[in-house]
Amino acid sequence: MIEPTLTRRSLLHHAALGVGGIALAQLLALEGRLAAALDQTRLDGLHHPPRAKQLIHIFLGGGLSHVDSFDWKPDLEQHHGQELPETFGQADAFFGKVGRLHRPHYRFQQHGQSGLWISDLFPRLAEVADQLTVIRSMVAETANHIPGIFQANTGFRQMGFPTLGAWLSYGLGSENEDLPSFVVLPDARGIPNAAGGAFNWSSGFLPAQHQGVAFNTRGNNPLSDLAPATALTPETQQARLELLQQLNRTHLEQQVDSDPLVARIRSYELAARMQAAIPQVLDLGREPEHIHRLYGLDRPETRDTGRNLLTARRLIQAGVRTVQIWTGDGVSWDAHDDLLGKGYKSHTGEALRVDQPIAGLIQDLQQQGLLNSTLVMLTTEFGRTPYAQASSGTLSTGRDHHPQGFTNVLVGGGLKRGFAYGNTDELGYAAVENPVTTYDLHATVLHLLGIDHERLTFYHNGIQRRLTNVHGHVVAELIS
Repeated sequence: MIEPTLTRRSLLHHAALGVGGIALAQLLALEGRLAAALDQTRLDGLHHPPRAKQLIHIFLGGGLSHVDSFDWKPDLEQHHGQELPETFGQADAFFGKVGRLHRPHYRFQQHGQSGLWISDLFPRLAEVADQLTVIRSMVAETANHIPGIFQANTGFRQMGFPTLGAWLSYGLGSENEDLPSFVVLPDARGIPNAAGGAFNWSSGFLPAQHQGVAFNTRGNNPLSDLAPATALTPETQQARLELLQQLNRTHLEQQVDSDPLVARIRSYELAARMQAAIPQVLDLGREPEHIHRLYGLDRPETRDTGRNLLTARRLIQAGVRTVQIWTGDGVSWDAHDDLLGKGYKSHTGEALRVDQPIAGLIQDLQQQGLLNSTLVMLTTEFGRTPYAQASSGTLSTGRDHHPQGFTNVLVGGGLKRGFAYGNTDELGYAAVENPVTTYDLHATVLHLLGIDHERLTFYHNGIQRRLTNVHGHVVAELIS
């Protein structure tokens, strides 16, 4: 019997035991109100109308050479084999030695009605040039891989900060309660241990439920232990879940630091719902054969990346907020020795794996009517030097790390298309026109998804933290 005067605790106790309370909790959860009460993880509405709803982030870890891909520098042809001119000052070489200038290793041409310059390193991406938004004036703060990759993903060079996907999960949640809001698809060759591993999809100091969920991209089992080890009747399964929920609620009432427990409870609840949702979403056999060919699933060199990118399209179509795709072990574009080879850490070999699948993703999103609402990012932590890797013998075909100027490519999501922004100097050494920092890029991404980067904050250790730290501005010139 309910007491004449109800305390908040007693009301919650009685409501939780009734069917009405269960229904109310479900409705509140669907509206995001229950989550907000527990961990304050939702925005009070979007800050402004969004141009995009979801993000697919393809990360080319190791350092894509801008002067061999999207930033054509004819002066490198003229000065091939020469020393860097003294007018450039003292070069900041990662290994302490500056090699001689080297012409582009791949032939550049203008493509599409936009006339964007793209090298034949990416022949299939060149076919969708009019969909691309190319930032040719990116700058980074470090020439070291791990801090550079951390910054590209979290805005900070140190580990322990929330990633972009975690911030979007914290701010916007998922559109499908049966799926995670932030999914990570590692390369089938392995997770990026050489680049800091799971720290690159960490929730940092945000509530732990916002960490990226990394799927297994080897074989046919995307998540370990997703299904029960032995067959259960629906009644037994439901009874177990109800008992677990009751035990969790009792345990939660006794905790002072509840975040890890809340995150664990929610992960188990999500896992239960995913048992039905994941097999359907990840069943690529539901896609027609021409879609498989579009992504390159019919070719051994593109099959792994194609599967990940087609999976990403199906996940965002099902309501996942952010999907991040990794290539290689996190530094597979680190071409110090030879860009032209077809093996590990060569540009030719890595581009062969990703070029057709990425172009296929763009075409597929467009024909599915998803390109306007989906922002696609193709990023790298820094570029590579316009001069060759210093060597004592012949002119090297490798290039060194280079944060002073490089290129990132965006697609869809309210951006100007067939558009290049910013410039490096005549040799591709430094960004000289409209430099764009990682903070600026992150501020622009949040803006496109309806978020003011200065207002999406989380109080941690006496500071209102944000993705862009105390920096960053929206690059309005990129937005259509």
